[in-house]
Amino acid sequence: MSQDIKQLPTVCFLLGLPRSGTTLLAHLLQQHPDIAAPPEPWLMLALEAFGRVDHRHLAGAALIQVATSEFLGRIDRSIVSRAFADAAYGQYLAAAGKRTFVDKTPRNWLVLEFLDSLYPEAPRILLMRNPYAIAASLKSTWGISLLSASCPSAIAACLAGLVMDQPAPAIASSLADIVLGLPTLAAHRGRRQTQVVQYELLVARPDEEMRRVIAGLGYEPTAITSAEMEQADYLRSSSFGDRKILEKRTVDERSVQSWQTELSIEEMQVVTDLVGADLLKEIGYEQDLRYAQQSGVVDKGREVTEAYRQLFRTCTELLAGRGAALSGISAQSSELNTISRLASDPFIIREAQHLAEAKREENLQLANSIMAQLQQALSASP
Repeated sequence: MSQDIKQLPTVCFLLGLPRSGTTLLAHLLQQHPDIAAPPEPWLMLALEAFGRVDHRHLAGAALIQVATSEFLGRIDRSIVSRAFADAAYGQYLAAAGKRTFVDKTPRNWLVLEFLDSLYPEAPRILLMRNPYAIAASLKSTWGISLLSASCPSAIAACLAGLVMDQPAPAIASSLADIVLGLPTLAAHRGRRQTQVVQYELLVARPDEEMRRVIAGLGYEPTAITSAEMEQADYLRSSSFGDRKILEKRTVDERSVQSWQTELSIEEMQVVTDLVGADLLKEIGYEQDLRYAQQSGVVDKGREVTEAYRQLFRTCTELLAGRGAALSGISAQSSELNTISRLASDPFIIREAQHLAEAKREENLQLANSIMAQLQQALSASP
């Protein structure tokens, strides 16, 4: 980077799954006079996906991706992305009159490697919450049908739609958060510059936890009183973040154990299958796992959980593979030495369409094969 590091904005990333309490933690951080923690920017997700646009774009989605890939391939894309992010974060901080920007975007787990490459020096705050409680919140707040996850054919319908370029349904995204996002974030707990916050401790002793977190960011923690839920007006103008926080006046623990009455035994079983008993114990929720088992939940073994992970990993790779396919088209157009011909030649267009259809069919067959393995693993489990 050619810029003086002293001139760059100070950025911290608040990581955590959707419905894990990130809005609450961000709001408490926002009360500090030196910290800006606005509703979810989603900036890293947008920058990582730069050049990939809706297939209905009038300029041609394939051409846009090919052209930007070729252009950015001649320069260091990470420097460009970092400069853009610094400018955006810096302008926000200047307008807010604050010194540290906290980027709270729950699905940043999808682009952690990209984030690390752009901001290797930035501190992280990792918020962990009981997966059963997260699932209960998904059910009560977003209407996610957890029982659908126990039906491989229902998952197949969601994922087949993704492979066929249809918009991602909420259940597919929510299941991916639990199946892939949770272990991804859990693996970052021991990383340098990462502070781990347990949601249950945050709501039980908010002042103590906030003092620790803010001190970890290098600030005096005495400037806020976290038990008072004040100054939430900045959230009203945003479409993102947990809207329930606007109704809160104090931090309380009522949400910690509510999952025990909100989830049925069958739904607890689904969460156990998706997360896995091993990971529940590893991240500190063995007691909650025990409660679920005493209620009738059984540990179906690592094979079931790994089958879910393999399924979602494969579909994620298939979605990412669309870019690779376009790169192939780019190479072909390079040999022909013309992008315009790619846009106008009927033969090339037909060939590209045939290749795309063949790839879709191959992807669907692969997804169905993995789905059959998942069905077999579920049938063989206790």
